[in-house]
Amino acid sequence: MIRNTSVNRRRARVATVILVLFALAGCTAAVDTPSPGRPAPSQPTSTQRATPVPTESPAVVAAKKKLSTMTRTEKVASLLMLHLPGTDATALRSFVDTHRPGGLIFMRDNIAGTAEETAALAGAVSADPEFPLLIGIDQEGGDVRRIWSDQWPSSLTLKDRPAVEAEHAFGLRSDLLAQSGISVNFGIVADVTDDPGSFIYRRALGSTPESAAERVAAAVAGERGAVLSTLKHFPGHGAAPGDSHTTIPRTDKPFQEWKATDAVPFERGIAAGAPIVMFGHLDYSAVDPVPASLSPVWHSILRDDLGFDGITITDDMLMLRNTGLPEYQNVAENAIRALAAGTTMLLFVLGSSPAVDGVDPAVLLADIEDAVDTGRISQQHIDEAALKLLVARFETGVNADPLR
Repeated sequence: MIRNTSVNRRRARVATVILVLFALAGCTAAVDTPSPGRPAPSQPTSTQRATPVPTESPAVVAAKKKLSTMTRTEKVASLLMLHLPGTDATALRSFVDTHRPGGLIFMRDNIAGTAEETAALAGAVSADPEFPLLIGIDQEGGDVRRIWSDQWPSSLTLKDRPAVEAEHAFGLRSDLLAQSGISVNFGIVADVTDDPGSFIYRRALGSTPESAAERVAAAVAGERGAVLSTLKHFPGHGAAPGDSHTTIPRTDKPFQEWKATDAVPFERGIAAGAPIVMFGHLDYSAVDPVPASLSPVWHSILRDDLGFDGITITDDMLMLRNTGLPEYQNVAENAIRALAAGTTMLLFVLGSSPAVDGVDPAVLLADIEDAVDTGRISQQHIDEAALKLLVARFETGVNADPLR
């Protein structure tokens, strides 16, 4: 077992951020205009007691204060999760200080060795100790893992085992990540397929909607409090054949059929408390012919039909360009469309320099700001997304005071 006192404290902080994010979402929803057909709430009479206004948590108070001091460029930059290869803390810190992202994704090339060494690297890259970066990782276990010492069961066997075993395996996995300074795990595959030939079959936690949903919820329960759980790849890779790293997988599955099948594991994972959902570059043509990651329709479905208003993040945005399709060759345009659709955070798995991957974060930021100037992205969305991420950073940072 890897659990220890520091991990238990980390679990308490992460559990707090999940509650805060959903409370923050609830406060936002409370001031929404009633939708057509829904009666407006009646005004309280003098004899009715008004609902008390909830006291804001320390995380929300601190995040709002921080947000008020940030420039627009800093706010936009905080919506990026970037990558720089290597374990050179000086180089990584210089990259962060230059571009000010809200997070880094650690790939295999960032794993420094032991959990303690990786945690030291994660701590060293954060410019602001009060709001450390979100450090993400793809740690599903099995085929997809960046930390090779993770030998616990993965989807390869868990899909055929009782759900409690998924909870146990993901609990141990998340403790390892917490000890390694990781705060976000892109590790819970909520896709479902019974086709062994599917790209996602070996990584799915079940071959039917119900079996997948049961194990997804168990995995979320196992990770709770150690890392922020992420459900991927919304709205579901199982129905869309192909590899989204190089194509736009497509399905013509109707919405109601999706709701009864692929949606089920996501619904169950959300109900279990997952605070993050990752959007896939997937084309459900009967719902919206553009990739879900760029689709306002799918963002609305996640929010309004599935009741999720936590943090959303795209899959690696460079995957769109890697399809070779002309309409996705402009990386900045893809980013603008994703933010305009409603995503909270953009993920870019960059190489060692713009010469390697063709993306200069400074140019990307400038193009996104131009889109705010022209009204393609609202300033309100930038502010709301930045606030959600600041709350998460305040509560889950590896450098946070464990007694806070």
